[in-house]
Parts: sequence; C-alpha cells; structure tokens
Amino acid sequence: MANAASGMAVHDDCKLKFLELKAKRTYRFIVYKIEEVQKQVVVEKLGEPGQTHEDFAASLPADECRYAVFDFDFVTAESCQKSKIFFVAWSPDTARVRSKMIYASSKDRFKRELDGIQVELQATDPTEMDLDVFKSRVN
Repeated sequence: MANAASGMAVHDDCKLKFLELKAKRTYRFIVYKIEEVQKQVVVEKLGEPGQTHEDFAASLPADECRYAVFDFDFVTAESCQKSKIFFVAWSPDTARVRSKMIYASSKDRFKRELDGIQVELQATDPTEMDLDVFKSRVN
C-alpha cells in the first residue's frame, strides 16, 4: 500500500482497477472514498462500460467528498473517436470541513498513484462537472 502525504494509505485495488480502466476499458468510471478509520483510499464504486456521464454524476454523494476517474469518449472536429481519462476531485460545499481538508491534502499524492490521468477537474457542485464541462476540457 502506498502512503499519501496526509498519512492516507492507498489500497492496492485503487491502482489495479485504474489500470483495468486505462488498459482494458473494463470500467467507465471509478469512485474512490477515503476510509477515515483505516486511513486509506479505497474503491467505492465501479461503473460498467455501458454506463453514461449521467450515471457517473449520480454515483457521487451530494454531501460527501470523493475522488473519481471517468473515461470520457468524444469525437474530434476531424471525426476521430477518442477518449481521455478525467480525474475528478468532488468536494461539495455541504461536505464536512474536516472531510474537505483530508481530501484536499491527500489529492496530489493519490493522483500520482494513478499514472495516465489526462485532465483534472475540481467540482463543488454538479454544474462544475456536467457534460459540457467535460467536452470543453478535451480540446
């Protein structure tokens, strides 16, 4: 298990599932949660390949912080099918202050464990990570 700067460990499953998303496209998205008692980041939810951005947004709790990775498919202006892997730091305004601080202080170290992230988004409410935001960030 890797150790994040804030003392958070990163469960091996976090990296393994990310590698499956990146290399095999086994998942559309992965939601990660910090288990404060065990002081480690764990996989909370896996999105099937057929799931959409809407399913992804619905999987993030309204009042708790999470990290997430989303494999975003898009078509370029030249009509090429492409995808980019987004890292989303979800920190809603309604989350506990302590939780926001823990997620903020662990984010960079956790993100470094996931080699292959192409775009990062910070979101405090659903409008900051809607489909149009993803589309605007791929170019």
